[in-house]
Amino acid sequence: MVSDRPTPSSVPLRGRLTIETLPETQRSLGSVGAGGQIDMAAVEALDTAGAWAILQAQKRAEAAGQALEIVNLSESHRHLLETVAAAMPEPERRRRTIPGRPDDGLANLGQEVAQGLRGSLTSVGFFGEVVAHLGALVLHPRRLKLTPLVHHMQESGWNAVPIVSLMGFLIGIVLAFQGSTQLKSFGAEVYVVDLVAISILRELGILLTAIIVAGRSASAFTAAIGSMKMREEIDAMRVLGLDPIDRLVLPRLIALVILLPALGFIASLAGLVGGGLMAWIDLGITPGMFRTQLLADTDVSHAIIGLVKAPFFAVIIAVIGCHQGMQVSGNAESLGSHTSRSVVQAIFLVIVVDALFSIFFAVWGL
Repeated sequence: MVSDRPTPSSVPLRGRLTIETLPETQRSLGSVGAGGQIDMAAVEALDTAGAWAILQAQKRAEAAGQALEIVNLSESHRHLLETVAAAMPEPERRRRTIPGRPDDGLANLGQEVAQGLRGSLTSVGFFGEVVAHLGALVLHPRRLKLTPLVHHMQESGWNAVPIVSLMGFLIGIVLAFQGSTQLKSFGAEVYVVDLVAISILRELGILLTAIIVAGRSASAFTAAIGSMKMREEIDAMRVLGLDPIDRLVLPRLIALVILLPALGFIASLAGLVGGGLMAWIDLGITPGMFRTQLLADTDVSHAIIGLVKAPFFAVIIAVIGCHQGMQVSGNAESLGSHTSRSVVQAIFLVIVVDALFSIFFAVWGL
């Protein structure tokens, strides 16, 4: 394959430079010295594998600060080398980092902040689009399909009753037990009723219910809509003239707005039952005494304050779950990522909004 070499730094190639002769070609090119040449006057055939080997040898020489010239190229061989060179990927350039410098950390922080702001803007835009469709639905109620609405009410509401009831019951037991342990030392065991009632009716009943529904329904909304996005069913709906927000988002949103207050009420009742049971077992407060103390010292405003927050939590959970589903791309990794993100964002915003409500009610003395 390699014949006479006029100089040690010159390699005249001849014959066929194809994938079959690639090892011999690479060995020959490895012997080119500094400032050498590759003479291709006697080359009979050249394919992409041979062109790649020649270009790799040229790149190695450039990386070593040397020049490697290719001479006596035919027009077809020159065109092939240019085509292969254009198709070769650019080498990754890594930033040289100096230990102890915060540049990379600040850059990553800036990218995360920018990505978060972009995500927030798209979420706000999606929420505005949902509000616009809700307004259109108020003007034209017949656009709402009852079959998907009832289906999502069952999936998001009725099927969640057992886990919500169990959660509320256990939270009531824990509150009564922990409260009685502390109040015994002051001889104020009877106030465990007020502790359990106000904590559950005002805060924990609806907050923990919203967190459970966020983990349960937000992920389900993202997975269902994301799967449709992966299978291009949403694009097919648009082609058929069907609006995905009307068909997919609004039924889920309205179902949660209707059912989340009911779930919060059920969780609160279960919490009061659990607290009353533990007060009876641990403190000897009978159910009759518990009910009397509850009605005497606990105002109905506490229950109303708790339930008022439920529709806002429902909107947050439904909008985030559906929006993340709409953001899914065409692979399973994206579906899993957005499903996890919807749960985290929904729970985080529910807690933030609950804190804002607490501050608002405290300022107004409610």
